[in-house]
Amino acid sequence: MLELFQKFIDMGAIVVLPILIFIFGIILGTKPKKAFVSGIIVGVGFVGLNMVIDLLGSSLGPAAQKMVKIFGLNLTTIDVGWPAAAAISYGTVLGSLAIPIGIGLNIILLFLGLTKTLMVDMWNFWHAAFVASLVYAITKDFALGIYATVAYLTMIYLLADIIAPRIKKFYGFSNITFPHGTSAPGFLFALPLNWIFERIPGFNKIEADPESVQKRFGVFGESTVVGLVIGFGMGILAGYDFGAVLQLGIKTSAVMVLMPRMVSLLMEGLSPISESANSFVQKRFPGREVNIGMDSALSVGHPAVLSSSLLLVPITILLAVILPGNTTLPFGDLATIPFVVCLMAAVFNGNIVRTVVGGTIYMALILYITSWAAPLVTMAAKSANFDLGGNKSITAMAEGGLWPTLIFILSGKYMPWIMISIILVVSLIGLYYVNKVKNKK
Repeated sequence: MLELFQKFIDMGAIVVLPILIFIFGIILGTKPKKAFVSGIIVGVGFVGLNMVIDLLGSSLGPAAQKMVKIFGLNLTTIDVGWPAAAAISYGTVLGSLAIPIGIGLNIILLFLGLTKTLMVDMWNFWHAAFVASLVYAITKDFALGIYATVAYLTMIYLLADIIAPRIKKFYGFSNITFPHGTSAPGFLFALPLNWIFERIPGFNKIEADPESVQKRFGVFGESTVVGLVIGFGMGILAGYDFGAVLQLGIKTSAVMVLMPRMVSLLMEGLSPISESANSFVQKRFPGREVNIGMDSALSVGHPAVLSSSLLLVPITILLAVILPGNTTLPFGDLATIPFVVCLMAAVFNGNIVRTVVGGTIYMALILYITSWAAPLVTMAAKSANFDLGGNKSITAMAEGGLWPTLIFILSGKYMPWIMISIILVVSLIGLYYVNKVKNKK
């Protein structure tokens, strides 16, 4: 059975998600033709989105490496990016168990009314597998790795329930949430920052949402032009010739145009399933609400997210240069920065200045955590027989540097069963409050 699961997951999100969308659609009462078409459209949307992300990565990655050479850096840990992290996560028996555990846990929590999230994006259970693999690398305790998977997923379902109202308010996505390991942690990180920003005189008066920026700067406030200018800047800093600078500018501008189009395709495919899910729940559990748990890829096409993320690429490279003690060379996950900050942008109501400032603080923390956790990530990669490509130390910023990863690593080092139990209990209490107590109020 595990081998079948592994083969299924190995086909990747562009195959796994359409099949799951179709199956869930049928279960929820969507007509077979509609469910089939929805699955295909979601698959096509993910293909398009991956192409745009690959365009961004293949454009900015080499520019980043050139900048690193120009600055004369000696960074020993290479950021291999989330695709490699996902492969490492699912490359072990422990990792492959994340999917059946995640499905079973979701069904139990839904049945008990302790979550509103119906998880469709099962591919992204790899985040739980990644964290559990690091706990296992520390403790060599397989049972503890399973326990860490349960605790992490419970925490993610809690975050998904908390962020759903903000997703609806900011992005306009009804009954959609993001139980996504890369994005959800940024939401909680941004909340105290926004509280501080609101109390800084002058800074709290800056209006920098995409609409305000466009009004103030005219054509230079257009998201496509912003992408062009950022591409030009990156090309110049990388020492490119005139033609290469122009090409990089057009490519980053293309990302600003194409990303939202791919997201709209994903939403087109998900809409019938979302409607069926609500009808299904209302018939069987009157008064209850359900949110479809999806990849935060649905949010990365927002102008505030894209503009902030492109600005954060050179800032992240600069941070890698100037932060004392950092050993991480940003590379593979530079194109994943939109996923890291998309829910921070929602907390900041699309304010680009706040998102860039908050994102800069967050990326500095991420670089330090990745540098510290790199030996464990490298150990987990070797256990999964992952090809290190000649690198002695590897990491993945978009997961290996996030605060939940830090918490679980520290838990694995100090009283692991007790600390992970605390995470699980706190998450369950949070779910009970959000879905039982708060609902009654």
